[in-house]
Amino acid sequence: MIQFEGVSKQFADGTIAVDSLDIEIKDGEFFVFIGPSGSGKTTTLKMINQLISPSKGTIFIDGKKNSDYDVYQLRWDIGYVLQQIALFPHMTIEENITVVPELKKWSKDKMKQRAEELLRMVGLNPKDYATRKPNQLSGGEQQRVGVIRALATDPNIILMDEPFSALDPISRETLQDDLLHIMSNLKKTTVFVTHDIQEALKLADRICIMKEGKVVQVGTPTEIIQHPKNQFVQQFIGSNHTTWDDTVNLENIVLPVNKLVVSPKQKITTPTLLDSLLHMLANEETLLVEKHDNVIGYVDRQSVIQYLSERGHSNE
Repeated sequence: MIQFEGVSKQFADGTIAVDSLDIEIKDGEFFVFIGPSGSGKTTTLKMINQLISPSKGTIFIDGKKNSDYDVYQLRWDIGYVLQQIALFPHMTIEENITVVPELKKWSKDKMKQRAEELLRMVGLNPKDYATRKPNQLSGGEQQRVGVIRALATDPNIILMDEPFSALDPISRETLQDDLLHIMSNLKKTTVFVTHDIQEALKLADRICIMKEGKVVQVGTPTEIIQHPKNQFVQQFIGSNHTTWDDTVNLENIVLPVNKLVVSPKQKITTPTLLDSLLHMLANEETLLVEKHDNVIGYVDRQSVIQYLSERGHSNE
């Protein structure tokens, strides 16, 4: 568990980046910070592993002040994924993945085995990728390596600072799906920063919306969508190219899994945005629907079309 108690950060120029933060992030939770530029979300993330020190307040990790941990040990024990992929260009992919295990003095055989296991986890054949250099990989492949490098020593906490924002939309969506699959299996406590509300809705167990260093609202995607705390939350989501009418709660139209003839290849979380739903149904006849990592049923093109038709008539 990660707990912020009265945490503030004021920089030397007088800027207050984070103001009196009180938040609890649960074990195994996928927790997303989101807000406009300058809202304090990245500063908050970096205070967890002491890349930035708070001016006031205390951060606890598993009940112990993070300032009481050895700073190097703390950072080795927390996975960290950046927007700038930051792979070492002169190292092979296997060497990049095993940087921290090597610092922890793992054996060569153990490091090789772990690198191969992680590469297979994200669909990269170790025989093809382990000995390549980063410049021989696409942007999406490099970011996959960045994600699994953070998992190399099996840390309990993963920090991710806008890791997919520089990728093209197709690569980004694929990596989001990969991340959902990985984290649902590994149950890591994941703290994720993004400026994209669609990404937050898709990935998060809970979302923390920030503005000018303060928390505006914390809640599940459903709570944020159905019960926005104030006008800022509504406007923020609107500024991210969506409206309330663009959001679909699939629980309203989900069909029972026992009626499936063929298992769908793709999954979608609820609630979701209408354009995401339609995009996925353009390529797949049926979609499994997940809520909090549990499959609650499925939707197909016919059920969605019928739902949209009925919703359209009810809005007339």
